[in-house]
Amino acid sequence: MDFKVVEVKENILIENDKKADEVRKKLKEKGIYFINVMASPGSGKTTLLVNIINRLKSKYHIGVMEADIDGDVDAERISKLTGVKSIQIHTSGACHLTAQMVEDSFNHFDVDGLNLVFLENIGNLVCPAEFDTGSNINMMLLSVPEGHDKPLKYPLMFQVSKIAVITKIDTLPVFDFDFDKCEEYIHQRNENTKVFKVSAKDDIGVGELAEYIDLLIKNSK
Repeated sequence: MDFKVVEVKENILIENDKKADEVRKKLKEKGIYFINVMASPGSGKTTLLVNIINRLKSKYHIGVMEADIDGDVDAERISKLTGVKSIQIHTSGACHLTAQMVEDSFNHFDVDGLNLVFLENIGNLVCPAEFDTGSNINMMLLSVPEGHDKPLKYPLMFQVSKIAVITKIDTLPVFDFDFDKCEEYIHQRNENTKVFKVSAKDDIGVGELAEYIDLLIKNSK
């Protein structure tokens, strides 16, 4: 029996892409730059966001949407450590956010007055990459402990991300991580990806990343 699994998935993604374009259009009309942050659990997404936001909040009115299967730890942490508006999204077991889920979340998040919004997507190197969220840009994180070969194993995440951030570089003495190989593998997936090396813990490289995000926002206007 032909279940047409591929066709069903293609139809789902086509509909999601249409909704994502609608989200992008609405946010552009509101003057909001939207960054989708993706990575595996424990890669340092929230810690890095706290550092970036504290560098940019004097220039932009920032909001953060935190996506998790359950719990509100990250949204509370963002709010406490940065003072910016945050909202927690519970996916009820889903391993990714669709554009429709993002639109619904924006409808419950008072974005009036905001001009920069970060989405911290579900911790996962696979599913979130498949669904366009309506963001202006995808930023993915890869921590040193995960290994430099991940672009070979999870290609789509690196293909759809214009910014790749190698995090936790302060752990290099403990792990066998090859920066040159990792960057080579990343550019095999997307030759235009901008690669940054950071340690949010030791405040290394975060300033350069924040400056690049600032430049992207200015050039989008």
